[in-house]
Amino acid sequence: MRQYSPDLTPSWKKPKPVPEVPAEPGLVVEDPATGFCGAVVGCEAGTVTLEDRHGEHRVFPLAPAAFLLEGRPVTLVRAAAAAPKRPSRTASGSVAVPGARARVARAGRIYVEGRHDAELVEKVWGDDLRVEGVVVEYLEGVDDLPAVVEEFAPGPDARLGVLVDHLVPGSKEWRIAEAVTSDHALVVGHPYIDVWQAVKPSALGIEAWPVIPRGQDWKTGVCRALGWPDNTGAAWRHILSRVRGWKDLEPELLGRVEELIDFVTAGSEA
Repeated sequence: MRQYSPDLTPSWKKPKPVPEVPAEPGLVVEDPATGFCGAVVGCEAGTVTLEDRHGEHRVFPLAPAAFLLEGRPVTLVRAAAAAPKRPSRTASGSVAVPGARARVARAGRIYVEGRHDAELVEKVWGDDLRVEGVVVEYLEGVDDLPAVVEEFAPGPDARLGVLVDHLVPGSKEWRIAEAVTSDHALVVGHPYIDVWQAVKPSALGIEAWPVIPRGQDWKTGVCRALGWPDNTGAAWRHILSRVRGWKDLEPELLGRVEELIDFVTAGSEA
């Protein structure tokens, strides 16, 4: 005997299944009940938040067939959480070593003049330095350098690298650097008035760093020229936040830091 399906509805009359669509950020859908149309900006358990072109937010339940996508009913579902991607490169452009632990610190050190300079070096080269076991120390001013070098007593097993601001031949800073440089101590500097200038203007969305007349505080002058508040600390935090990696820095700084890392790590193992 023939077997018959209990459902006698002709196939052409059966409603088509409503597809499920992940509620990915930016997906534009419409709530037909209210006519509200917007992009997905958030999705929690059981609800989705949409933002319309005027910036208004509304929260809707994730009900079956509750939304229209390009005029067709869909069921929005929470998007599967993507597994975090491991960066293949560090911020300095070096090949990342997944799971690498910071090695025991070398006897060698790198001193960086200026707190902002040290923070920038840490952000871009921090991962590399920890893998190499190189510790970065903060140097308040180049006038302190002779005492630092004397106390550190660099040697074959403890090399010393120093990065200073605005190292110009013939200047007082240049003479101090020349006096302490040896086979085991290397002092290099970038040509900028301040390390702020080592950040490419394109990273900040400006055409160029403004030219500040002599006699004015350079950082304050920059803030005023760019229309920023007279708060150099806040300005630096903004600048540093826009640095994503080595591509946002000028070659004159990149080369000097890489030179110091190579110099310090070329010594004997710690």
